[in-house]
Amino acid sequence: MTKTWAAIFFSVLVWSAINPKDYFTWLLETAPALIALIILIATRRRFPLTSLAYSLILIHSIILMIGAHYTYAEVPLFNWLKVTFELERNNYDKLGHLAQGFIPAIVAREILIRNQVVTGRRWLNFLIICICLAIAAFYELIEWFVALISKEAAESFLGTQGYMWDTQSDMAYALAGAVLAIVTLSRLHDRQISKIAAGQPLSS
Repeated sequence: MTKTWAAIFFSVLVWSAINPKDYFTWLLETAPALIALIILIATRRRFPLTSLAYSLILIHSIILMIGAHYTYAEVPLFNWLKVTFELERNNYDKLGHLAQGFIPAIVAREILIRNQVVTGRRWLNFLIICICLAIAAFYELIEWFVALISKEAAESFLGTQGYMWDTQSDMAYALAGAVLAIVTLSRLHDRQISKIAAGQPLSS
């Protein structure tokens, strides 16, 4: 995690916090990014991640903070896409759930490989997908709990936009994101993990 990484993170966070659609929803949506930041700071010396993992975590945080500022149902670019392509809904939340599988897949992969939890690639990929689905399911449970305790923020936080199968769709997108990450980034990720194992600089 570099100064540039931190500068981008906090710049977007500050922008996101300026006059958001709803402050309670903003807090709920940015909470995962803030929790991730705390964990990264706490582990940066004893378990530094690859530059790929750090970059993806930053991208995911930005996605969360943009959604927190506008709410997921009202992100302007995706409203434009909705109108232009005559879509039924603003699909920014689907981008968020795709990332919810894509980014954790690489983080989980790194932790499993570097701690030698499993050695076989098939078991590794299976466990990564299971972890990502577990995270997606847990997030849906959090959304359900928020809907129960706060009816006012429920619609903004859930972002269902009247779609009956939104929960199942969200988890399917997370699954697709996890599989996509494994298929497209495994080789690059392996090279970066090898550099860490060899004691080479993370930025090289």
